[in-house]
Amino acid sequence: QVELAESGGGSVQAGGSLRLSCKASGDTGSINCMGWFRQAPGNEREGVAAIYFGGGSTYYADSVKGRFTISEDNAKRTVFMQMNSLKPEDTAIYYCAADRDCSGLASSAYYSWGQGTQVTVSS
Repeated sequence: QVELAESGGGSVQAGGSLRLSCKASGDTGSINCMGWFRQAPGNEREGVAAIYFGGGSTYYADSVKGRFTISEDNAKRTVFMQMNSLKPEDTAIYYCAADRDCSGLASSAYYSWGQGTQVTVSS
């Protein structure tokens, strides 16, 4: 059983920055990839970024490419996402997720999810 705990959300003005973190605990040996997803009210969950848990390829949604950066610390079983140049449309609950097969931004491939952290961006 994998437990994921996100933190780092908050409220910022447009153009500001936030740094999210997600620590995995439990049976973390099964994790090959970590991803960040977001869901705004009335919208479907959207893949934002993903990274191989130990270094390697990264994946980004077009909407955040160049603004968000995903990184990870395999030894600490933690994934981060630096979010710069935030826009109001980035407002959502952000979730981290664990994937056995490192399937990019396909949410259906992820088997363990955190509780989410709220990000609010005002104009």
